[in-house]
Amino acid sequence: MLDQQSTGIDLPLKVLVWEDAEHKAWLSYNDPTWIAQRHSLGARSSPAVTVMADLLRRIAHEVTGI
Repeated sequence: MLDQQSTGIDLPLKVLVWEDAEHKAWLSYNDPTWIAQRHSLGARSSPAVTVMADLLRRIAHEVTGI
């Protein structure tokens, strides 16, 4: 990211699909907004964070239907 290079530890974005002991499938990911807060990203990164968060939400909705 433009503001804090430490953000690279959380990039590229990842999605984890996993199954619990009851055989229920789950989809998990770190919200880019949380990543931005974690690394104290500023306004220069805000447009990219917004796009990434929206895209992940759409993918999660498409895959899970919720």
